Amino acid sequence: MNKLITIAAACAMWMVAQAAQARSTMTCATVSKAQIAALFDRWNNSLATHDAAKVTANYAPDAVLLPTVSNQPRTDPAAIKDYFVHFLESNPKGTIDSRTIHIGCNTAYDVGTYTFTLSGNTPGSTRTVKARYSYIYELRDGKWVIVHHHSSAMPEAVK
Repeated sequence: MNKLITIAAACAMWMVAQAAQARSTMTCATVSKAQIAALFDRWNNSLATHDAAKVTANYAPDAVLLPTVSNQPRTDPAAIKDYFVHFLESNPKGTIDSRTIHIGCNTAYDVGTYTFTLSGNTPGSTRTVKARYSYIYELRDGKWVIVHHHSSAMPEAVK
């Protein structure tokens, strides 16, 4: 997990540095850690709609998704939507197990671990997947959007 936090922190630090260069013409929005945490809830609630377009609406047009159950990086809205069309078939519901939130100027990251409950192959059955995650958000046109999302199964779950 330390390696994940280090990578996410490095990405966020780069983004913050880029924002710092533009600060002379940019106003930094005031946002709390609770508001950033609520962005996961917004995303998770969009999963409950079973509408891949609503999930994809949480992402910036140039976002990168490195998903849990696909080897293919998703780097445009069509590819991100395609991933969620299939992921939503498992009726996913995520819960945060641990998190670290850092806020910069119109950027924020939320990294940690979560557990997903997914529908099983037989009616009424479920399974859980524990994973690490990182979300990097940017404030664009007044809306916080995901610009980077990485999720990977916990190493001990991969056999």
